[in-house]
Parts: sequence; C-alpha cells; structure tokens
Amino acid sequence: MAITEEPLALESGDGPVTTERPLGVFTRPQGGNGWRDWLSSVDHKRIGIMYGVAAMFFFVVGGVEALLIRLQLAAPEGTLLSPDVYNQIFTMHGVTMIFLFVMPLAAAFANYLIPLQIGARDVAFPRLNALSFWVWLGGAIFLNTSWLVGGGGADCGWFCYSPNSGVGFSPTNGVDFYAVGLLILGTASLVSSINLIVTCLNMRAPGMSLFRMPVLTWMLLVTQFLLAFALPVITVALFLLMFDRLFDAQFFNPDAGADPLLWQHLFWIFGHPEVYIIILPSFGIVSEIIPTFSRKPIFGYSFMVFSGIAIGFMGWGVWAHHMFVSGLGPISVAAFSLSTMFIAVPTGVKILNWLATMWGGRLRLTTPMLYAMGTVAMFTIGGLSGVTHSLAPADTQQTDTYYIVAHFHYVIFGGGVLGLLGGMYFWWPKVFGWMLNERRGKVQFWVTLIGFNLTFGPMHILGLQGMSRRIDSYSPGFGFELWNLVATVGAFVIAVGTLLLFYNIWKSKKEAVDLPPPGPDPWDARSLEWMVASPTPEHNFDEIPTVEGMDEWWHRKYGYDQDGNVVRIATVEEAAQPGTATGVHLPSPSFWPLVVAVGLPLIGYGVIFNLWLAVPGALLTAGGLYAWALEPVDDPDAGHGHGDHHDESDDDSGGDPEAAEATEAEPVTAGASEES
Repeated sequence: MAITEEPLALESGDGPVTTERPLGVFTRPQGGNGWRDWLSSVDHKRIGIMYGVAAMFFFVVGGVEALLIRLQLAAPEGTLLSPDVYNQIFTMHGVTMIFLFVMPLAAAFANYLIPLQIGARDVAFPRLNALSFWVWLGGAIFLNTSWLVGGGGADCGWFCYSPNSGVGFSPTNGVDFYAVGLLILGTASLVSSINLIVTCLNMRAPGMSLFRMPVLTWMLLVTQFLLAFALPVITVALFLLMFDRLFDAQFFNPDAGADPLLWQHLFWIFGHPEVYIIILPSFGIVSEIIPTFSRKPIFGYSFMVFSGIAIGFMGWGVWAHHMFVSGLGPISVAAFSLSTMFIAVPTGVKILNWLATMWGGRLRLTTPMLYAMGTVAMFTIGGLSGVTHSLAPADTQQTDTYYIVAHFHYVIFGGGVLGLLGGMYFWWPKVFGWMLNERRGKVQFWVTLIGFNLTFGPMHILGLQGMSRRIDSYSPGFGFELWNLVATVGAFVIAVGTLLLFYNIWKSKKEAVDLPPPGPDPWDARSLEWMVASPTPEHNFDEIPTVEGMDEWWHRKYGYDQDGNVVRIATVEEAAQPGTATGVHLPSPSFWPLVVAVGLPLIGYGVIFNLWLAVPGALLTAGGLYAWALEPVDDPDAGHGHGDHHDESDDDSGGDPEAAEATEAEPVTAGASEES
C-alpha cells in the first residue's frame, strides 16, 4: 500500500531516514483548487462561512413556508393550502427554522470566532469540524427530499407529538424523514459540541484563563455543553419513534399499553434546553456589541458569565411547563411553576447588565448596536410573556393558542435571530474584508423590526381571544379576521427586510471595490479577533498573543494617564498583527469528512424504504472512516507543510494545561485589572 521514497540525508550525519508516502486516494489534497479547496477544507473559518451561507439559504426556505402559512390564514376559510399540505408546511417551517437556520447560523459564529477569541490557530480537531458541517448539510438535504420521495413533509408539528406521529395518523414517510433526518443532524451537532468544548478548554492562548474569555465564547461554551447533554435524550426519543413506525414497535401506542406522554417528556427534556441553545449565542453576541458601541467594558462580567451558566443549568428543570394540561398532578405542576419563575432571574441579570453597560456610555447607534438593542427589547417582551406560563391557570388558558406562537417567536426570532443578524453586521468586515453599508443596514433593521412586531404582536391578542394554533382555517365571526390580516402583512414586511439584507450584501460588495479597506478593527472593538488582519489570514495570528487581562485587544490600544483617564497608547495599525507570517503549521485539507457524511443520508433512505439501499451508504461511511484513519498527517507533496495537529511551538503553552495554569497565575497589568 505504500512505496519508499529516496532516503533523506541528515546534516547531523546520523544516517539515512526513509519516509513512506501513501499511494493514490490516501494522499491529502493540496490547496489552490478553487471550489475543490472548499470541499476539502478543514479551516475553521471556511467551515464557519459555509455554515452561515447554508443557514441563510434555509432561512429563505423557511421564510417561504411561513409566507404560505400566513397567506392561508389571512382571511377566514382559506383555501390556498389543503389541510394535509398545511400541516406539512407548518411542521417543516418549524423544523427548518430551528434545526436548519438558527442553530447552524449560531454554529457559524462558534466555528469562526471561538479560535480567534481565545488566541488559537484552529479548533482542536479540524477534520471532525469539517465532518460536522458535511453531516449537517447532508441531514438538511435529506430532510427536504421528503417533499420529493416521502409523500410530503412531516405533518405532526416540529415537536411531533405521539400518537399523531404514528403510522395510523401519519401514513406517509414524512415523519420517517423527520426522525432519521434529525438523527443525522444530531450527530453533526454532537460532534461539533465535543470539538468546541475541547477547543475552549485546551486551546487557549497563554494567559487566557477561563475568566478572561469574552462573554461570547463563554455563552458558546455553555451552548456546547447543553448540546452534548440534550442531544442524547432526543436521540433516544427519535430511535423509539423510528422503531414504532418502521418496525412495528409499541413504545408510544396507548392501545398496546404504552404511554404517549413518554414522547412529550423525552422531547421537552431536550426541547427546553434547545431554546437556550438558540438564545445563548445571541446573548453572547449582544454582550460583545453593546460594550463596543457604548465605549465601556461589559458591566458585571462575572455576573454575565455565571448567569449564562445558571440559565444552562436551570433550563433542565422547566420542561414540564409545556405539559401542564396533560394531567401531571398538583405537586409536579407546583414544582415546575416555581422553576419557571426562577429561570427568569439569571435572564433578568443579563438584561440589567446590558442596560447598565449602556448607561452613561457614549453610544454609537450603528447597525449592529441597533440590532443588539432590538434583541434586548424584543427578548424582554418574549421573556415576560413566558413567565406567565409559570402560572398553571394562565398556562391552561394559553396552551395550544396563538399566544404560545407569539411568545415563542418573540424569544426565538426577537431574542435569537435579531442578535445573530446584528452579529453578521458586526463581524462581516472581519470575515470578508469589506463593510456592509450602514445606511441601508439601518433601513433593513427598522423594516425587519416593524414587520416582526406587526406579525407576532397581534398573535398575543389572537391567542387570548381563543384562536387555536395548528389550524388550517377558521370561520368568520370570531373576531380573528383583523389581527390575522395584520400578521400576514407583517410577515411580508419581514420578507422585504430579508430582501433588503441580501441587496445590501450585493450592493456593498460592488461598492467595496472603490472604498478603502476597513482595516483590522473598524469598530474599535475589544477582543482578540480584531488584532488580526481583515479578512482573517489562514493562520489567524502571526504570533500567538500572550493575554494579560480581560479585553486584551482594547488594552493594547488604550491605557490610563496619571488622573485615571483613558488615553490612546497605540493606533490600530501599530497594535495589530499584519497577517504576513509564513511557514505557520496548519491542518492539511481532507476529502474524507465529506465522503463519510455522504454515506449517512444513503443509510437513511435504506432504513426508510429498503434495508438493501443502506448497504452502499454503510460501505461509503465505513470506507471513508478507514481511509480517514490511513490518511497521513502531512502530505509530502504539499508545499505548505501543514499537518493535522497544532504545532505547540506556535502557541507556547496553549496546548499544555500546566503551562497555561502557570501563565494564569501571572500578575495582571494595572490598566487591565481596573477594567476586568
């Protein structure tokens, strides 16, 4: 399987050394092949960009599904969609927006920014990082092929309650695609979460202690722990559902003595932490944007970190408030009512700290800042409407009404999506090397915010009036007509805002040719990613920085005079790294993560239609893993000298926990200690 090359003569005179070069497919690809370079890339930045592009594509898909829902409900007795198709559309809308848009968009920020914010060259396991993206993309495509070969999409809601998800009520293969597709997506998320946890814990730059990490990195780290513990729960539930449907098991069938509430418990044990999996990255983004444009350090850094950790812990103890009407009993209802009230406390801490950060600051109302402020306001509304669910009588009235739809979207869209869109505007120059137009960005923000409130604000009223969710039409005379029409108009206003976003990207790209480059730090920001060139060099840092305090990059630009006033001590150009280093050791590309990922959807088709179809997928996955294991660390033909491990000479103590511990004990400069 291998040939021996010519012996290498050593200058030391110790004798010849032979190197073995794998043949053919086991040779690692080289860069510079255009689009092929993206297919084989293990660069965390490229993977983050691919996550973001794919997520925005599915944002459009989910948005079209939402518009169809709103057109159906714009007037009484809508006939645009049949009841069956409507059920499929609103189910796939929820699945698409949660699993194919918001989560991967958050993953885009995590993949791109975590190594930069902690001063690392890359993630801990670069090929696993590529695998997570390709598996996710394969699962996303697999889910949507149900429209073509599965008899339509799943029709049981994004939570797919049993027994509605059983063969008796959903005889097509849509729910099968839902179960298998989410298993594939869960595999991707689990791989990614473990990779990013190890990266945060083991790849930090010298001096970057845990409590010097930016708040965004902390929130992303908590999110990865939530994923690591929540995904096994939903994995078990999906396997049970799959066996019920495909192999005639009876895990949820009440006629066979089973309990359909088992599905609800398993789903919501995953489902409520899932809300915070979506929200916490947005909280982290807001915690980076507000200090930057308030010209102040984040107020109460420790409280911000611990409140995020508290949200992660407490999120596991509130799931049953989704089940108050299922007959849990008074003791369970009382316990989960209290836990639902208490989880508002750490969230309130974050809101108050954001307000305190802005208080007395020199605010710059840029587009990212507008999005951050909008996120705080909209999430506050969504959080307050959520606290009402802690009161069992109120929850009983609100359950399965449009009040729940309103609350959910104020939290997920208002608290999650708006924050992520603000992050896009904030880090866009760092990723691509050119700015998005501010004037058009502000117009787009206001159009989106107005459309959002027009869409989901009236749903609170509709819910309190008694309009049920998951209905495909309603009769006239119940007072639902006006607010449904307003909501539909609002949905199209959001669509206009989305089109304005894409137009801004296209137009700003054309204008950037005639504009000066934004430089490493166009916002005068605070964290380490802004000390490298824009767009970010392949190697990230010319030299791994030594961190001496929180907001390290800010303290390299500013200090304090004798009176304690902030003074500039260096320009951005003086403090930033030029990004011109050569010969930096980096991970080599690999096609095998893509090959392994392609096999999983094929296995899924085999499980649903015919087990013999799973054989090619299993062979492809197993063969890809085999080739992955035999792939050399370095390709002798690659001129970059990259390998699939990190050169510890580049990051000093970054990979050595003992060395890192030693650096953490070093004294902090006076200026840094004042602001940390």
